[in-house]
Amino acid sequence: MDVISLEKDIKNKKFKRCYILYGEDEALIQDIVSTIIKDTLDPSFLDLNLLRIDGIKEGFEVIENATETLPFMSEKKVVEVYRAEFLSWEKDKKGEQTFKKIAKYIDTLPDHCILILYYVFKEQRDKITPEVNRIKGDVAVVKVDKLKGEKLYKKVENIFIQNGKPIGKIELRFFVDNVDNNMRIINNEIDKLISYTEGRNITKQDILDLFSQKSEKDIFNMVDFLSQKRPEKATNILNELIFKGEKENYILSMIERQFKILFNLKLGMSKGKSKEILSRELKLNIYICDKMMHQSEKFSFKQLKRCMELCINSERNLKTLSLNKKTELELLIINTVM
Repeated sequence: MDVISLEKDIKNKKFKRCYILYGEDEALIQDIVSTIIKDTLDPSFLDLNLLRIDGIKEGFEVIENATETLPFMSEKKVVEVYRAEFLSWEKDKKGEQTFKKIAKYIDTLPDHCILILYYVFKEQRDKITPEVNRIKGDVAVVKVDKLKGEKLYKKVENIFIQNGKPIGKIELRFFVDNVDNNMRIINNEIDKLISYTEGRNITKQDILDLFSQKSEKDIFNMVDFLSQKRPEKATNILNELIFKGEKENYILSMIERQFKILFNLKLGMSKGKSKEILSRELKLNIYICDKMMHQSEKFSFKQLKRCMELCINSERNLKTLSLNKKTELELLIINTVM
């Protein structure tokens, strides 16, 4: 069964006696688990009818006892077994024994119980043991793949709405395109963004400000190498950022942001403004403002305008053309020093 079919069954109140969930994104798996619990248990008796068991620490006997116990003031109870590593290839002797007993027991699960087992991959190449798909009984085995495209946009938009903070379509796409595709990280970044923009609407600049702290030093050094006309050094930093997991769209946004700040600093300095005033106006740490003021002196107004135009052109190309994103950024680096 895939996630779409699972969600459709849950919506229609068609529940299996057992669910085996696995994949890379634990937060996404837990979201599905929470939906099953919410749609089957009365919240007034949740603590009495929901049992959570650590699959590493506990064996089959604990799981069996939990499922056999009758629910209290409810038709159903849910037994959730997290860290069910006995579903994986790399299990120890205890895990092997637990799996064999669980696989045999699932076909005889009592009607009053929903058993949920889930295993989170430690890395992309992880797999569950093939015997999982051969388990008999009223069971659904579901690989929980990461959401992509419109499904991911919709999911993230709903999280903002549930937190009482609607977000514009443009800002939503910019946020999703520049955050790691992991629901735990996404939820954490949404919490930060909501706190940061309390009492006002979220802007693209807010998202940039939120993300900028992670790679500011790298972007500063990259632009510094561009000012020295050393594109090979700037390209090395680009490769390091991509290797660390930064998305090309985000890197481009940060480069463009850097050039805009340098332009505004240069403009302010030409009007005789001090670093204290400029740091306050541009919302920069005074130490960072001082460093960037010195960096802005390495560029002319004409160069900074051209660099910003090149960034806008690259952004347009990435949105409208089927290009290799890394290659487009490498071309941007070369063009800025020509």
